[in-house]
Amino acid sequence: MPLLRARRSIERLRAVASGRERLTAPPLRIDARLARELFESQLYCRLTDVEAHELRARNEGYYTICSAGHEGNVALGHLTRATDPALLHYRSGAFFLARARRASAHEIVGPPPGVSELLLSLSASADDPISGGRHKVFGSVRWGIPPQTSTIASHLPKAVGMAVAIDRAARMRARGGGSFGSREGIVATEPDSIVVCSFGDASLNHSTAQGAINAAAWAAYQRVPVPLLFVCEDNGIGVSVRTPEGWVEARMRAMPGVSYVAADGRDLSSACEATRVAIETCRALRAPVFLHLRCERVWGHAGSDADGEYRTRDEMARAEAADPVLLAAQSLLDAGVVSSEALLDEIERASAVVRELSREAALRPKLRTRAEVTAPIAIARPDRVDAEARRAGYAEPAPDADKPKPLGHGIRAALADLMKKVPEIVVFGEDVAEKGGVYGVTVGLWKAFGPGRVFNTLLDEQTILGLAVGASQVGLVPFPEIQFLAYLHNAEDQLRGEAATLSFFSRGQLTNPMVVRIAGLGYQKGFGGHFHNDDSLAVLRDIPGVIVAVPSRADDAAKMLRTLVAAATVDGRVSVFVEPIALYHTRDLHPGDGKWMFPTPPHGEAIAIGEVGVYGDGADLAIFTYGNGVPMCVRVQGALADRGVRARVIDLRWIAPLPEEAIRRHASEARAVLVVDECRRSGNVSEAIAAALADAGLRHVPYARVTSADSFIPLAEAANLVLLQEPEILEAALSLTRA
Repeated sequence: MPLLRARRSIERLRAVASGRERLTAPPLRIDARLARELFESQLYCRLTDVEAHELRARNEGYYTICSAGHEGNVALGHLTRATDPALLHYRSGAFFLARARRASAHEIVGPPPGVSELLLSLSASADDPISGGRHKVFGSVRWGIPPQTSTIASHLPKAVGMAVAIDRAARMRARGGGSFGSREGIVATEPDSIVVCSFGDASLNHSTAQGAINAAAWAAYQRVPVPLLFVCEDNGIGVSVRTPEGWVEARMRAMPGVSYVAADGRDLSSACEATRVAIETCRALRAPVFLHLRCERVWGHAGSDADGEYRTRDEMARAEAADPVLLAAQSLLDAGVVSSEALLDEIERASAVVRELSREAALRPKLRTRAEVTAPIAIARPDRVDAEARRAGYAEPAPDADKPKPLGHGIRAALADLMKKVPEIVVFGEDVAEKGGVYGVTVGLWKAFGPGRVFNTLLDEQTILGLAVGASQVGLVPFPEIQFLAYLHNAEDQLRGEAATLSFFSRGQLTNPMVVRIAGLGYQKGFGGHFHNDDSLAVLRDIPGVIVAVPSRADDAAKMLRTLVAAATVDGRVSVFVEPIALYHTRDLHPGDGKWMFPTPPHGEAIAIGEVGVYGDGADLAIFTYGNGVPMCVRVQGALADRGVRARVIDLRWIAPLPEEAIRRHASEARAVLVVDECRRSGNVSEAIAAALADAGLRHVPYARVTSADSFIPLAEAANLVLLQEPEILEAALSLTRA
């Protein structure tokens, strides 16, 4: 049935062209040459959609969510530039082809640009220029279309981030000069670029969309430049759920700071005229504009959707009667822009081109190995990263560099130093500016580097991470702060579904370099309960390609941050730096000794990803731990020595990827292994280490683990009943070594 409806739309187009069917179409009010060009992109979009169903019927295609009825977005593709980044809705085929045509106007030879790319994507070919067969996406680096594989509306927060960053980066570039923003993987922009972000009317109601639009309005209300064109392609239905008539307009006209422009995407002239106004307003005012583009969904939601179950025959007939491709064809005929014979000839020629390109695409190679599929997830050039991490000579050491510091002060010093080294670094989050963050870690950075590089955001973790994702794509190196690990969970899709996937779905051509700072883990003396004491890293370790690091002391933190920034600037990597809150101000290993403070390491020193910290060289017991566990285990190490047990403590530092080579080496050199994991027992580091040892054939080495309980953390002293405690570590160590 979907295939028959798709074919029927082309038969009806032929009928309109021949005069066998006549529609009541809106008059043409735009330049005839422009109208012909836009119609051609609409035509190829429709034919490609039909071919998607043909490919599916032959088991040669894998995606049937089509653009049919949304071809009014062709005006948007034509009127914007390749340097206006476009984060597109999945019904944006006409936009894609129009943008491709405009960006390639001087080099068009043969089929219109973009058609072959779409068919390669539909057939999951490894030759697809953007994703290499990993997903059907609208994407092109040279045409300024980063690929989107979003959950509903999850691309809107990063669109806000891009828009905010464009003007900010332009000002920073003008001040900084030099090689600012010259790294690989950037989406090209110009100082007057705008960001285009399209989505459906149903997506508007998603909390992610509402949060992003609110964030854009919040910033614009304070006169912060946000050149962002929100495009709501409103076909009145989300899969099977109707959007109330008038809801989108009523909702958005009430939003302060955002201009509202309405357009009828079924009328080619209206689409062009209103879209031009929206673009010019956004570009001139550097402020968000909401383009409400009325569309039709002429087919089902996707090929498998039997929309006859929830739409009446009359409703489906009305949608097909308002088909924008048919109406555009009738408008061209009525205006005398094209003759019936010429239009029929154009339809047949385009159909032949699409069929031929489709046959070629289906024969092109597919991804064949696991290595081919995973290659772009985490690009790693460790030698180059290490050289950048150890690069010196960019600034004089801070006057207090030699002064021993606790962890929080060490992180602050490292951030200040790195901001001198890398002019693209921006630090932001709730309270990070004048206040200096919830625990004062960023105190002084706002005064030292100014509000252009250190600034507060509204209280919305999804927006904070979205800002980072978008800003990183246009040349900045974001350091967003999430106040507590527990606060990450309502925003983690910005890491999982957005930041971590861009390299994968663009074959490494685009990246999202950032270092996310999160205050986390437990041991806060009963304060705050589970909101401020989240003791699980499982959700972060599960994201492919994301580096997760946990420091335990000030000098390590500085050297690890140098490496993470280098990984961002060299390889475009996404990193999460989980800072143990309880160690921020810890000065002593034992009461009054000041032995858990360390000076800022000199330039040229760094800790490579996978490089562990080792305390002692005892062979009786290897204790693997991290974060808060490190000083706990070092104290236990002393107690064990008093009992004649020689232990070494290994600070993992890197939680993802785990330093498996170091784990195997130290485990094989010891008579027993103890893992001290301050996170919950299920799903965390201790399980991964056990698996790594088993995979390495070290099952004969006596092994035990001590962890926190599978529990949320309560208030007051009850917290210590579920968090890992030092006596447990000592008891487990003695039990292992006695065996």
